[in-house]
Amino acid sequence: MVVEPSSSHFTDIRSRGFGNTVVVKAYPVGMVPAMNNVNVEDEGDSRLEPYVGLEFDSADEAREFYSSYATRVGFKIRTGQLYRSRTDGTVSSRRFVCSKEGFQLNSRTGCPALIKVQRRDSGKWIVDLFLKDHNHDLGLMEESPPTSQQRKAPLETKSVVKVSSRLRTKTKLIEEVEDGRPSASGIINIKRLKRDGDEMLSTVEPFSGLEFNSANEAYQFYQAYAANKGFRIRIGQLFRSKLDGSITSRRFVCSKEGFQHPSRLGCGAFMRIKRQETGRWVVDRLQKGHNHELEPQLELHKKSLSASKKLLEEESGGLDNEDIFQITTGNVVKRNRENHIGNDWYRVLFEYFQTRQAEDTSFFYAVEVDHGSCMSIFWADGRSRFSASQFGDAIILDTSYRKSIYLVPFATFIGINHHRQPVLLACALIADESEEAFTWLFQTWLKAMSGLHPLSIIADQDKAIQQAIKKVFPRAHHRFSLWQLKAKEREYLNLIEPSIGYEYEKCIYQIQTVDEFETAWNMLINRYGLIENVWLKEMYEKRESWVPAYLRNTFFAGIPLNENIESFFGTFLNAQTALVEFVSRYERGIERRREEERKEDFNTYNLQTFLQTKEPVEEQCRRLYTLAVFKIFQKELLQSYGYVGFKVYEEGAITRYLVRKGGNDNEKCLVTFNASNITIGCSCEMFEFEGVLCRHVLRVFQILDVRELPSRYILHRWTRNAEFGTVHDFESTRSSQELKALMVWSLRETASKYIEAGAASFEKHKLAYEIMREGGRKLCWQR
Repeated sequence: MVVEPSSSHFTDIRSRGFGNTVVVKAYPVGMVPAMNNVNVEDEGDSRLEPYVGLEFDSADEAREFYSSYATRVGFKIRTGQLYRSRTDGTVSSRRFVCSKEGFQLNSRTGCPALIKVQRRDSGKWIVDLFLKDHNHDLGLMEESPPTSQQRKAPLETKSVVKVSSRLRTKTKLIEEVEDGRPSASGIINIKRLKRDGDEMLSTVEPFSGLEFNSANEAYQFYQAYAANKGFRIRIGQLFRSKLDGSITSRRFVCSKEGFQHPSRLGCGAFMRIKRQETGRWVVDRLQKGHNHELEPQLELHKKSLSASKKLLEEESGGLDNEDIFQITTGNVVKRNRENHIGNDWYRVLFEYFQTRQAEDTSFFYAVEVDHGSCMSIFWADGRSRFSASQFGDAIILDTSYRKSIYLVPFATFIGINHHRQPVLLACALIADESEEAFTWLFQTWLKAMSGLHPLSIIADQDKAIQQAIKKVFPRAHHRFSLWQLKAKEREYLNLIEPSIGYEYEKCIYQIQTVDEFETAWNMLINRYGLIENVWLKEMYEKRESWVPAYLRNTFFAGIPLNENIESFFGTFLNAQTALVEFVSRYERGIERRREEERKEDFNTYNLQTFLQTKEPVEEQCRRLYTLAVFKIFQKELLQSYGYVGFKVYEEGAITRYLVRKGGNDNEKCLVTFNASNITIGCSCEMFEFEGVLCRHVLRVFQILDVRELPSRYILHRWTRNAEFGTVHDFESTRSSQELKALMVWSLRETASKYIEAGAASFEKHKLAYEIMREGGRKLCWQR
């Protein structure tokens, strides 16, 4: 027995289940055990009972401790539910429960006994819940057999051995299944059923209403049932909650479902499970009939069970997309990702794409292939690709299909055109939400758009998306989607402290500068004692992707920071649209948006906004900007008259002005002007974010008697002639390859208009041909 003389609370535990003494480091929060150990052979001190505040180096150590305690008291345990961080998906807490918890098997009594451990920022695991009482009789338990790792450990002369953390909890849990001990999360032990005889296995039949602790339990159960009946299974479609994107139901299907592979026959057999409010999963739909011959009973050998540990997701509510393997008789064939796209979608969409390519030679589409199976799909027509060359500097990846249960994972790439309207750049069906899927998606964007990298991208904050953006768009500023951010704020702030909401909103959305945010954030965290709050720490680390003060110095085409982005297709098309209506609704949605763009083009060229001042800059901007953008500029110009400016610094060519609103000392900004190169910047960073000069800069220009805006402050993308390319805006920031792509798309779109007009009649054809020949001569182009 080893004890720490410096701490009366620290007690090492002799595990009866192992040949060696096990030292579990358990001590109250904040207490550091002394380094000098003393060996004491006194088993009486080892009978430490769990208590709230007990701390461990790892979740495995906590489990070993609880298992040892359970052995002494007279019950067995298994691994229960866990909880994950919504920011990065890591395990934040887990439960170890009595083996009689739940009611899925006749031997279970719904016992409430458990311990729950929470991961601290230090990496330690602390007991934050201990329910001691059982609802069944306790008795002396047989000594637990050693795990495979302990069986293999060499015997040493010393009897004291420190338990190291397992490489992964999954490995240990599967070993327990193979050894016939209580399985993790109540997973059906196929090997044990086989030992009990084929008759026992054949009685395990699925039925509507059958409950499981986790989706993994359901998968293991259906796999055992399938092996007995003579077919194999794989993971099919899933559905998500519209509130938080969590998985609400799953389908496990016959391996011959669908037609994506020659071996598949469109079999309709499946089992669907649905998550209940209690966290359990219940079978709500079941189809047992197959359209093919069944094989003799399939044996699940040890390799198959070992491979299934790759499938075990530590969360009882879901499966890990990246740990799914296709298992055949005793062998792991390949890693197999989930696919949320129904099989019929490929056939219908490919036929549509081929038709569109015949009409539009610039139509582009691509399909991700994983081990011979079709996965994600990407497509963009010629107009969308041209729009990307104009307005692909700030893009939105709209994956809001995840808000609700969806029929198809339909996503869109959206830009903002020169009329401040959303414009479609590309579409996609995303097979799964893995890093692989999003990496392929972004790489395909680059292929379709001639290598054009966005300056900024608005997308969800999932770890898979973050990693894919870093990999493919390393220079792009990733801004988190507001809908997902707000959902998490509602969830976590209510758990933390309901009264914190107002101060939190003020700290985030009413602060102008980075320094002000840092000060306000620290005050907020300290006031409510939230320095160790895991979620707030994680969000602070990612502050450059969601806090407005960090976003304003990046061009986002003025996409509001505090408003949800409207779906491009509106009510025409969404993730619930059935396949039979998808294509027609898709085309109607695009046509409606493009008709709105044509109307704005017409209004810009045929209507004029009244001038409201005699400033030359107003006339200049009315002549150059589109109507929508000019109205924004005109508002800033009119507001500038309500501000006053004071010179506060001057050295050489550099001058700084403090510009504040008359009668309001709180509303002020600092404007810096460089006379040597006529550059100017404001602390509000409106131009950097939106591409239009702010009222503070315009006020300083009035003080300096600047009569016209320098050309660098009129972005070509906001002008009437933006359709002729945005090359001028990016000559200094784009690579030669990207500049060439921009010029190619600009010329191609212009030429296509001549072609379309010239094909209207024979006379127009002759005229268009002459115009093109004349242009060719000037370019020294010879056929």
